[in-house]
Amino acid sequence: MMATPAVGWFEITGKDGAALQRYYRDLFGWQIQDAGDGSGYGLVAADRGIGGGIGTSHDGPGHVTLYVEVDDVAAYLDRAERLGGRTLVPPTELAQFGLTFAFFADPEGHVVGLSRGAIR
Repeated sequence: MMATPAVGWFEITGKDGAALQRYYRDLFGWQIQDAGDGSGYGLVAADRGIGGGIGTSHDGPGHVTLYVEVDDVAAYLDRAERLGGRTLVPPTELAQFGLTFAFFADPEGHVVGLSRGAIR
């Protein structure tokens, strides 16, 4: 029997890949390196959790699907708003799972989840 699949990558694309890279660098302190292929796509290395990529969408408005594990969900929501995002779902605790989550939209409207307790 195979192990249960887990998220192993994330991707965030939008109209202005460079601006999105700056936003997430400033929000989470991520180190983002150019992929080196001339596309402007940035690679996010993970020292815990998963790695991913951020760049310009070449087929529509873009997309994002991920949860970011943080130590203080409310504080990161506040920071996301100060940087131009907006809260969609305030911190919600699921005590039975030891999990708190929330959702915000980045400056381009991508929905991003924040969690505390998802990574053990």
